[in-house]
Amino acid sequence: MTADGEPDLPSIGAPARRALEAAGVTTLAQVATWTAADLGDLHGVGPRAVRLLREAMAERSITFTDDRPG
Repeated sequence: MTADGEPDLPSIGAPARRALEAAGVTTLAQVATWTAADLGDLHGVGPRAVRLLREAMAERSITFTDDRPG
């Protein structure tokens, strides 16, 4: 979330956003607790959404759990 309490997810498209919200994910910090593959398994979250999430996370120096070293 941003300082004003708003979700900090990038613009990923409505189906992907709804899928994340249904899974209880509304912030990039919450996204970082998932693997990219598990997020991609959610109905509505495709490769483009995963890529956009990864890019937004990289800007904040956070990663998916499966992108972390050893």
